[in-house]
Amino acid sequence: MSGPETSAPEAVPAGGIPVTVVIATRNRRGELLRTVERLRALPESPPVIVVDNASSDGTADEVGARFPEVGLVRLRRNLGALGRNVGVRAAVTPYVAFSDDDSWWDPGALRHAAGTFAGHPRLGLLAARTLVGADRAPDPINEALAATPLRQQDGLPGPPVLGFLACASVVRRRAFLEAGGFSEVLFFIGEERLLAYDLAALGWSSCYVPEAVAVHEPSPIRPPSDWRRRTEMRNDLLTAWLRRPARIALRDTVRLAGRGVQDPGSRAALAGAFRRLPSALLRRRRLPYAVEQAARLIEATSS
Repeated sequence: MSGPETSAPEAVPAGGIPVTVVIATRNRRGELLRTVERLRALPESPPVIVVDNASSDGTADEVGARFPEVGLVRLRRNLGALGRNVGVRAAVTPYVAFSDDDSWWDPGALRHAAGTFAGHPRLGLLAARTLVGADRAPDPINEALAATPLRQQDGLPGPPVLGFLACASVVRRRAFLEAGGFSEVLFFIGEERLLAYDLAALGWSSCYVPEAVAVHEPSPIRPPSDWRRRTEMRNDLLTAWLRRPARIALRDTVRLAGRGVQDPGSRAALAGAFRRLPSALLRRRRLPYAVEQAARLIEATSS
């Protein structure tokens, strides 16, 4: 089967920054156009790549007509979070920032991120501070990232983390590709933790850097909350089978099965995990000892 239709992004303009913004989108044309307009108006003038996950609302055609300078990838089927992988591979800059179609970056944020990466060669991922809604309220994830139980590492620009919010993150392109990007097993929802594990397993650091700010105005066009909950539970269990010791994965399986006795959502999540389990086991890699210990510390302090 032939590959996706792609148009190349513009080169980094004079005075611009070595950060490309990648947006994976599906059927949110109006919000996406607003986001692209905001990104194009940034003084940093970052290149932008839109990856359209087989939208049926004319998203790709509208982006191509209104923003010919923006890189555009038209996928023939919905790849979920893997759409971001496609965008990263299409980028030519050393750093890639992710936006969703309902999120963007504050002026100066990407320039600060680029400088932070340049000064810390083992930094693989930067988790930004996230402001939510029209009133720019701090997202609760900011406090969780800042209060990480992980020990601060000398020479790094902020608290180390093993999780992040995709739409408020910047990656070193080489590190992201080495780690394999987001997982096809998980598809969508909760995919960030597995990537953070894989970066750490390769020796790349991930840090919370609140000086870089992303803005998120959540779309009203969202999957039902019960679907998100089921998918998050499914992917939490699959992540355990992909990277954690077997006894922990079995423990989590038993726990989810126990909740499923009275909760239909838990039963559906368990069934969904079992359907994807063969693919997960084929891709199973135990975390190195130090990363597994860090994962247990975070688990212990968040329970």
